[in-house]
Amino acid sequence: MQREKIASFQVQGPSCRTSNAAEFNPLTGRIGPLWQEFAASGLGTDLSQVFGVYFDYADRHLGEYSVMAGVKRAEAPSAGERSVNIPAGEYLVFDCKGPMPGALIAGWGQVWAHFAQPDAPARAYGHDFERYLGLDHAQICIGLKA
Repeated sequence: MQREKIASFQVQGPSCRTSNAAEFNPLTGRIGPLWQEFAASGLGTDLSQVFGVYFDYADRHLGEYSVMAGVKRAEAPSAGERSVNIPAGEYLVFDCKGPMPGALIAGWGQVWAHFAQPDAPARAYGHDFERYLGLDHAQICIGLKA
């Protein structure tokens, strides 16, 4: 993992509200169906512009949060699309390589383990995101408190 200063950008696409507790149950998980909806929309033709955004945390990782499967865009959102602004700031970036979604799930395990350590930097719990760099390469970017 490495620290990276990231400039502000906008992501647009479908979103849902969920929690980690809901996602651990295949009957109540909403992130998988959200990505299926995104794939069916045809928005993600350029994988380098695809992002998964986590925002509107109710209680850090313990409560509900919103998730967006979207694309980086400069123009206004289309009808029915939501837009989220990723703020500029310092992020801790975790590299995930290998078959997806397994590599990404393992990456989130690394995120949770890292931030459980007493000397870990403080998470901002504002906007975190996954950025996709290829079919078998993604990065998880966790916003840090200033």
